[in-house]
Amino acid sequence: MKANVSDNPLIRPLPAMDRARQVTEALAHYVDAAKLKTGDRLPAERELMAALAVGRSTIREAIRHFQALGVIETRKGSGTYLLKPVSKATIHMPLSLDTAHLRDVLLQTLEVRRGIECEAGMVAARRRTARDLVIIEEKLGEMERVHHAKGTSGPEDLAFHMAVYDATHNPLFGQLLEQMREAFERFWTHPFDREDFARRSFPFHRTLFNAIGAQDAEAARVETLKILEVVEEDIKEMSK
Repeated sequence: MKANVSDNPLIRPLPAMDRARQVTEALAHYVDAAKLKTGDRLPAERELMAALAVGRSTIREAIRHFQALGVIETRKGSGTYLLKPVSKATIHMPLSLDTAHLRDVLLQTLEVRRGIECEAGMVAARRRTARDLVIIEEKLGEMERVHHAKGTSGPEDLAFHMAVYDATHNPLFGQLLEQMREAFERFWTHPFDREDFARRSFPFHRTLFNAIGAQDAEAARVETLKILEVVEEDIKEMSK
């Protein structure tokens, strides 16, 4: 019996797992299966919510991911449009961290973070606009608020660093972060089941902001290194 087309929708409801990642993959599959071309409009947010059985925040996170990669754009009052072809390679760049030991994975990833984030801090200090400073300080303020209330602020910490990346006005920084998000996020999900992981780096986020505000690229590099030095020390101490 020939299968009914309606039995095989391009976008299917998702099981309760990593919803944002699954939505991203589902959208990439949809773009490919529907043969969308540059300039074509993607389904509306409400349509995606219904088709994938997920909430608005999950859809928006997936959309932000594609925006950061520079493959779609959202036009106010019009919709979301494809700027470049999308494939599995676009949404995920596999990382060759072939080790079962969290300590080794974190130390290897930290080496990459050190190079990217020091440079991002320096570039942000040189290029930041007044609007960038407002956004970075908003993210920093939220990080500080949550940190003082809970003693930890992983997601808010990540949002602060992403705002610094945005202030570089070089989309490649954000694209690299998106491609390496899975590895980088290990630093913000309580490694070693310790909520105090890298807590000592908290004050240096404010001094990093001050350096960017003063357009002092060298100071931004130094303050970024202070943050990452604490991270490295905690990886080595907490993994003993």
